[in-house]
Amino acid sequence: METRNIRADLTLLLVAAIWGLAFVAQRMGMDHLGPFSFNGARFLLGAISLLPLLLIFRPSAAPTAPRAMLKGSITAGLFLFLGASLQQVGLLWTSAGNAGFITGLYIIIVPIIGLFLGHVTRINTWLGGLLAVMGLYFLTVTQTGGDSLDINTGDLLVLGSAFFWAAHVVVIGKLASQLDNLRLAIIQFFICALLSFLIALIFEMDSLNLTNLLLAWQPIAYAGLLSVGVAYTLQVVAQRHAPASHAAIIMSLEAVFAIIGGWWLLNEAFSQRAMIGCGLMLLGMIISQLNLFRHRSPVAHSEAS
Repeated sequence: METRNIRADLTLLLVAAIWGLAFVAQRMGMDHLGPFSFNGARFLLGAISLLPLLLIFRPSAAPTAPRAMLKGSITAGLFLFLGASLQQVGLLWTSAGNAGFITGLYIIIVPIIGLFLGHVTRINTWLGGLLAVMGLYFLTVTQTGGDSLDINTGDLLVLGSAFFWAAHVVVIGKLASQLDNLRLAIIQFFICALLSFLIALIFEMDSLNLTNLLLAWQPIAYAGLLSVGVAYTLQVVAQRHAPASHAAIIMSLEAVFAIIGGWWLLNEAFSQRAMIGCGLMLLGMIISQLNLFRHRSPVAHSEAS
């Protein structure tokens, strides 16, 4: 069991690396395509890549009416589209590293949303959120002259995307026990791709053509096949043997891989102030997932994993 847990942790670390480096692919893809064209292509490819898994994995829930599956998938797909769109457009004006850390705030936003839904929010979530907000200030807010403060437009858009990613997590959490997870994922990816292409046809007709799609095939392949197809599958397999909070901590390292990828592949530089901000945000994300103030029962319990 211990070996299985270690293997699950290493698999989740690989997932975090794939997702973190995907921010680099997302920036590179826009050398030839607009943000909506790129998202449409990568989510379409990601959805197609998951289709063979329907022959491998059994349904994760009892069969449901097609109407219920369609309704749930449209809801999830809409939140996915909004989160992915704001993030992708934001990457036009911010770095892959910044986008990775700011997106990671969804880990803290999820339990805060849960508070409004009547869920219990632990003290460590608020502590982690406070540290993350402090880090966000150091990372994104700069002085432009005198006493005026300036916030990068791209950072603001990515911050907006974090709220939609969080809402998407909440929606998926609600639907996961009602609908087959794999079919839900595939249909929501197709819906996200469709919505992205519809917007691209309106605003990005000049760049949306076969030539540019072929020029951007490598970033599309990485973001579609690896980030969506492979990473999704590995996450599902690994989380069978890792507690949710434990998995969330490991996958929050996605932000670290984003900053490493930006530095390594895109020559992105970070000031000392930005690095302090990244450190505070990462610490906040980790603390938010640790149950530091758990009430210990006098009777010992063994936690299944």
